Amino acid sequence: MSGDTCAHRAAHGELVIQRCTGCDHRGHLPEPACPRCGGRAFRAEPVSGEGVVHTFTIVHRSFAPGYQGREPYAAAWVDLREGPRVFGHVVGCAPEEIRVGMPVRVTFIDDLPHWRPA
Repeated sequence: MSGDTCAHRAAHGELVIQRCTGCDHRGHLPEPACPRCGGRAFRAEPVSGEGVVHTFTIVHRSFAPGYQGREPYAAAWVDLREGPRVFGHVVGCAPEEIRVGMPVRVTFIDDLPHWRPA
């Protein structure tokens, strides 16, 4: 799967994950090799973009230059309806409103997936 395929799809509001052609393992963060079988062949698979918050943290002090001044913000792992766990920020609500198990839906900001309450 080429990197520009995912970026192109994100720019058009479509969330895709990697599916290993060797073992069918699905994952969100692009990897050069499958963490399950070590295969290096992937295909892009579109997913619904619906899920629930698995866990999250509220960042009150960021050391990443691109995020300084945006605090507080919430970073979360989200379990997609299709199974894979994905990462992103929760937007569209106050950080104190976020809960484990909260239904969320993907939204794109600067071509990156974020999560808003569903």
